[in-house]
Amino acid sequence: MKHNTQITLILVSMFVITQLIGLFVIDFYNNKDNELPFGMEPPEMKQETSPIWILISFTIAISLFFILIKIKAERFIRGWFFLVTTIAIGLTLNVIFSKLIPSYTSLTMPYSSLAILVVALPLAYIKIFKRHVLVHNFTELIIYPGIAAVFVSLLNVLGIIIVLLAISLYDIWAVWKSSFMEKMAKYQINKLRFFTGFFVPYVGKKQRKKIKTLKQKYKSKKTLEKYLKKAKIKVNLAILGGGDVIFPIITAGVFYKVYSSIWPALIISISATLALATLFIMARKGKYYPAMPFLTIGMYLGMIINWLIF
Repeated sequence: MKHNTQITLILVSMFVITQLIGLFVIDFYNNKDNELPFGMEPPEMKQETSPIWILISFTIAISLFFILIKIKAERFIRGWFFLVTTIAIGLTLNVIFSKLIPSYTSLTMPYSSLAILVVALPLAYIKIFKRHVLVHNFTELIIYPGIAAVFVSLLNVLGIIIVLLAISLYDIWAVWKSSFMEKMAKYQINKLRFFTGFFVPYVGKKQRKKIKTLKQKYKSKKTLEKYLKKAKIKVNLAILGGGDVIFPIITAGVFYKVYSSIWPALIISISATLALATLFIMARKGKYYPAMPFLTIGMYLGMIINWLIF
């Protein structure tokens, strides 16, 4: 097992919670009366967008990010992610406010958008510009459902099958062949000071004992911090990339849209969760694994189950 049982359960639980929030958000926007805020509503189309265009857009975004890394444009990248994060959080908050705050539904544009931004902007600012683990992981729970809501309307079942296959092949290349994903993750954490995905730092048993001993010995906070730095406590990182979270939400959302039922979507979410849990159990410490191939296999099995049942 790559991480201990507790950390594995935390990651899987956050994955499941995000999937459920995603279905909640997609269910809301699946109603034609509920439009996406901030002008994110796609134009009326007679048929879904070709997956090729979505893959091209994804390739352009990755290429642009790679170029920005090469020219060390950290400020621009932070600004870019701050904007995307704010909009994504806003898309999810719009649903939460509509369901929980009766007076919010009576607001018209631009007042409804302003109400969303009052909450979304501070959360996005803390996530991108201030390093706070709890805020980071909380915002991750609501970022991907908002982004997924935009893409669900653009894809059909065949489209998402093709997208999942292409993303899985890319993930294999980026992790096992080029190590691009590993480099990008380290660049985000060390240079940009944020990470696009779940991020759980933890220490092992020996390190915890060392920390406990130092706490008992040094009661002063300043003194303790000083000796903790000298002790060079090794902190492990349990991470799960944002792409590994968002594509299962999009896939479940597409099946919800096509079948007009929550059950096919839940089957996709459950199959993806089981695939992720299997990966965490099989994975070994100190090694990087592409999660998308495992998730895609799980979701393909979920699709087969749906076709057999429905």
